[in-house]
Amino acid sequence: MHPSLTRRTLLATGTAALAAPAIAPAAAQSPPGVIVMAKQIDDITSLDPAEAFEYTGTEIIGNVYRKLVTTPNEDPARLVGDLAESWTTSDNRIFTFTLKSGVKFASGAIVTAEDAAFSLRRAAILNKSPAFIINQFGFTRENAEQRIRATDARTLVLECAAPTSASFLYYCLSAAVGSIVEKAVVMARAQGDDLGNGWLKQNSAGGGAYVLRQWRASESVMLDANPNADPAPRTRRIVIRHMLDSSAQLLGLQRGDIDIARNLVADQINGLRNDNRFRIMPQRKASLMYLSLSQRHPALAKPEVRQAIKLAIDYEGIQRNIVSTTYAVHQAFLPEGLPGALTEKPFAQRQEEARALLRQAGYPNGLEVALDYSSGAPISDIAQAIQAQLGAVGIRLRMVAGEMRQVITKTRARQHEMAIVRWGSDYFDPHSNAEAFSMNPDNGDNARNRTLAWRASWEIPEITARTAAAVTDTDSARRVATYQALQREHQQVSPFVIMLQEIEVAVTRANVTGLELGPMSDRTNFAGIVKA
Repeated sequence: MHPSLTRRTLLATGTAALAAPAIAPAAAQSPPGVIVMAKQIDDITSLDPAEAFEYTGTEIIGNVYRKLVTTPNEDPARLVGDLAESWTTSDNRIFTFTLKSGVKFASGAIVTAEDAAFSLRRAAILNKSPAFIINQFGFTRENAEQRIRATDARTLVLECAAPTSASFLYYCLSAAVGSIVEKAVVMARAQGDDLGNGWLKQNSAGGGAYVLRQWRASESVMLDANPNADPAPRTRRIVIRHMLDSSAQLLGLQRGDIDIARNLVADQINGLRNDNRFRIMPQRKASLMYLSLSQRHPALAKPEVRQAIKLAIDYEGIQRNIVSTTYAVHQAFLPEGLPGALTEKPFAQRQEEARALLRQAGYPNGLEVALDYSSGAPISDIAQAIQAQLGAVGIRLRMVAGEMRQVITKTRARQHEMAIVRWGSDYFDPHSNAEAFSMNPDNGDNARNRTLAWRASWEIPEITARTAAAVTDTDSARRVATYQALQREHQQVSPFVIMLQEIEVAVTRANVTGLELGPMSDRTNFAGIVKA
């Protein structure tokens, strides 16, 4: 059972070191001076901050790069300077940032305003998946040079296309796509007009606590301490090993082969609660698990079929029996803890209503749909439960298991029919999720802003217009009310079945301290991790 959460409880990391009789020491130990972490990392598609948009990729970027501004985990509604020492605007259209003096990249070079300008221009010009966070302020390939510029070594000027909420712009710049890369290093590796993207996918040019030493897809990530980081990280090397099987993570943790396990399932976590060799760290995340239903599928494009799917699923049963400690039932596009989030749960399993809706839609004998999902736990277990529950009302699922990055790539290309996917907020503002789930300004295959609604081929001009208007509303109470109304409509009409909100649980060995889990992936901090 999970208590109701406020903004503070979403963002507070709980750590439990639970007393129990001593147990014999482990048979093996990870190397001294090295933290070995077990995690499912098959979602990584790139480690270029202008391109990465997955959980693990942005987590790594958050430890390798710095941004102009950020938000502290203990109070993520508050903006603080990271590379920027100050920022001002006179008309909510032109924004000026003054960078701190003397901050260095890992190479030893001083971070300049031109590095910052290059990084933001680069995101707009490359126009990869996270670019819409920057593009929404009117920055394009054609105008980025003029509208994002350094006026001297420490002064950056951003000229938006129209007046915008200042706090909203700053929150957007705190997202992973706002990470600052070293221009000289990146451009020295550029091929053609890729602005170094090919190289930066697997290398780093940042000023964060760590340097990316190596990434091997679906195998491992190695991070080494940045020699110019201030303050210096407490551990010289972090090794993240891909372990899809949670049982392998548990065994490695118990043996001492690994120091931190990130993907244990509910019964494994509960089994460690009275073992004083371990610490259990839960953190409510601004992260949702949902079904995406492609509107290119003729049956899924029918409102009755979408509603039938929402009424066929046993949300409480899935949470209770599969993810009791790692997810909570949630059915709105704003995660609990963000301003305006709905906690209402309008959907519960009502199979007769679901069958009636299928008959009304013209499918008295049911229908068949392909389901893409990750083969790792707990998503694979949830997929099997959904297969049984939809099957009970006549929706037969063709199960397509794969690595998470395969599922992500397929949904980004609009090649799925139904998929189990996850979405984490990029910044602490309702528009982070509202834009993704309820805006699709161009449904064409070559659209500039490829939101989640675009990926599902959901054409919604009227909802898009209302969502766009909400972000410019200066009346905070009215803005929250608008997002709540949008969520209620979205629940009923959208091709998204929002099911669960993540409660991330990391389990560390008792001699390991300093891991800071963040409410968003790029806020998880490795710099303080140390092993006694």
